[in-house]
Amino acid sequence: MHRYNINLEELKDYLGFGVAGNFANHLGEAGEADEFSVIETKEKDAPKGIFPFYIPNHDTFLGEFPISTDKINYNDIEHMQVEAEVALICDFEYENDKLIDIKPKYFGAFNDCSNRIQDGSKLSTKKNWGDSSKGISPDFIKIDNFEENGELSKYHIASFVRRDGILKDYGTISAVKSYSYFFKELKDWMIEKFNTQEDMGPLEELSPLLKNIKNSKGLLIAAGATAYTEFGKKNFLKKGDEIFVYVYNAHFHSFEDIMQDMSGMDLHLSQCSKLHQIVE
Repeated sequence: MHRYNINLEELKDYLGFGVAGNFANHLGEAGEADEFSVIETKEKDAPKGIFPFYIPNHDTFLGEFPISTDKINYNDIEHMQVEAEVALICDFEYENDKLIDIKPKYFGAFNDCSNRIQDGSKLSTKKNWGDSSKGISPDFIKIDNFEENGELSKYHIASFVRRDGILKDYGTISAVKSYSYFFKELKDWMIEKFNTQEDMGPLEELSPLLKNIKNSKGLLIAAGATAYTEFGKKNFLKKGDEIFVYVYNAHFHSFEDIMQDMSGMDLHLSQCSKLHQIVE
């Protein structure tokens, strides 16, 4: 298994996008189902669409690099939640003003941290409030192949918050295979959406955001957030909270391994991408 050490300076040359509604019930739990009710999908469980969270050199808030490996900027946001996800670092092919291929190369743990204030504006406005409004593991894992029979299909997503010394499950432990769309189905769907998504409801048209894509190194895609535990539903982040997101090979590491890691035991989680952040 090959690891890839994240270089934040290098990531500044990637376009950042997220997939909305790729886990059952997440939008409802996040209070966003009503906003997305105007979006029709071809299949009942299909994701709702794609939103930007970082576009290099964009002349709006999207041009601010939001990603950190160790902290979240509280910024006096009272309704902020962890969104535990698998992120994909991808190459792409773009010809004749169309995105024709996406090639996932590495995967890892991501926190698509979100502001839940419902103000009727685009979803993207809740995703980037400047420096350290997103989280990425410093360690990603090379994708052997982006298919059902690849190693990635063995991985699970888990997230926790430690508050006042007490550790709480924040998101439900979810297999990567339980995403509504993943592997080839997700890839084909994303290519279509990047080329055809129009401005509607909480989503914006994507093709104008790709105009300068040839100047970028690639795409950073957050594949969608898991559902929440009861604690996650009812507790927004506070200053001092510790966030943990693990994307781990559940055929190799036990849940006990993850718990021991958070307790400070010096384990070598060799088949795991871990994100640890403090809310400041």
